[in-house]
Amino acid sequence: MMTTKKTAIKSILSLSLPAIIDMSFDTLLGIADTLMISWMIGNAALSASGFVNQIIFTLIFVFTAFNTGGTALIARSYGEANYTKLNKTASELVFLNLALGLLVTLLCYVFKDQIFSIFQTSEAVNVYIAKYFKWVGLSILPMFLSFSFAAILRGSGNTSTPMKITLIANLFNIAGNFVLIKGLFFFSPLGIEGAAIATLSARWLSVTLYTIILFDFKKKVHLRLCDMLPTKALFEPLLKISLPSAAEQALIQASFLAVNVIISTLDTTSEAAYRILINLESISYMPAVGISIAAATLTGKALGEKNPDLAYTTGRQSTFLGLAWGVFMGTMFLTFLNFWPRLFTSDPGVIETIIPVLILSALLQPFLNALLVMSGVLRGSGNTRTVMQLSFFRVWLINVPIAFMLVRVLGFDLKGAWYAELISYTLFCAVMYLKIKQKKWTEIKI
Repeated sequence: MMTTKKTAIKSILSLSLPAIIDMSFDTLLGIADTLMISWMIGNAALSASGFVNQIIFTLIFVFTAFNTGGTALIARSYGEANYTKLNKTASELVFLNLALGLLVTLLCYVFKDQIFSIFQTSEAVNVYIAKYFKWVGLSILPMFLSFSFAAILRGSGNTSTPMKITLIANLFNIAGNFVLIKGLFFFSPLGIEGAAIATLSARWLSVTLYTIILFDFKKKVHLRLCDMLPTKALFEPLLKISLPSAAEQALIQASFLAVNVIISTLDTTSEAAYRILINLESISYMPAVGISIAAATLTGKALGEKNPDLAYTTGRQSTFLGLAWGVFMGTMFLTFLNFWPRLFTSDPGVIETIIPVLILSALLQPFLNALLVMSGVLRGSGNTRTVMQLSFFRVWLINVPIAFMLVRVLGFDLKGAWYAELISYTLFCAVMYLKIKQKKWTEIKI
């Protein structure tokens, strides 16, 4: 048994490490924009970019949830060594993302005024929102495609290629920020539009690199244009697994928007502090996302190999690793409490607002990271319905109502949003752990 646990941990770490680095680099792309916009332009621009990215990622996370079903099916096919089915599933997944990406991009531009009117922002912030979205909105399609390409590779056990592509894109994005925001060499200074153009260019670069790799027919895992049209045999199970994930993401992202609307009623200092805290939390849980990706792939592969005991052991050990990382990051937040906000800003008011909330975020870390990993385990098995149901109860019956009560009614300001998170994550981390222990997810047929 001990040997099995050690083998499981070794497999998780070997697969998750590139995914962790990949997720970390991807987060750095957003943080690089945040830092440069904050330092080079100001708090109003920082708030604007945050609101725009919140809308874009809300839509992308909801509609790219189909990649969850794709990853589960690809991992099963990978475990069965059925590469014909794997490649057909992968090709259909890309077609679906292409269609959805085009649709979402079109709708965003047609209804942009109505979308951003949900935020109660100042005129200065609104001006920056218009400039930033004009370019970043065009990056929605390449993000859809990149997410599907990465899901295909990760589901087939290749986490190193997405890591390398993300690294290249991040370096390109950071260089573009330096050149375009202030105007270096023969470029004119473009301000917040320069940051947006750099991000757009980096995301299309990622698509180009993925396309070169995945349309190589000499490799076992590859894409073909002729395989992209949907077939009932593969599309039905894809939708069956993916629709609950799409509903889950819709619920979660809508709750994020609800909290954003609540926070937008506070002052600009609190809005800027909120953006920085979100970035700090994204740094903290990226390794857990990497572990979650590895856990989903390995549990799906084990179930494809008809080995439910290995799938369960992988799920348990993955959860332990996520919890351990959460304890570590919580300790780091508390130990270097004054250091973290100063990475993003020198504004005394913003720093003063961040520090008490960061203490709450530190206490949240073990539960947040463990829950992320356990959700990945269940998704990898194809049990997306349970994750969706628990997410609904967590965000809409607990998190959002408590956040509204604490922030708007009782006057807790920004701290109220994190008290709500701490309560919801603590409770549902325990519920999710009980679901993992019951082992019913190891019996899912897809």
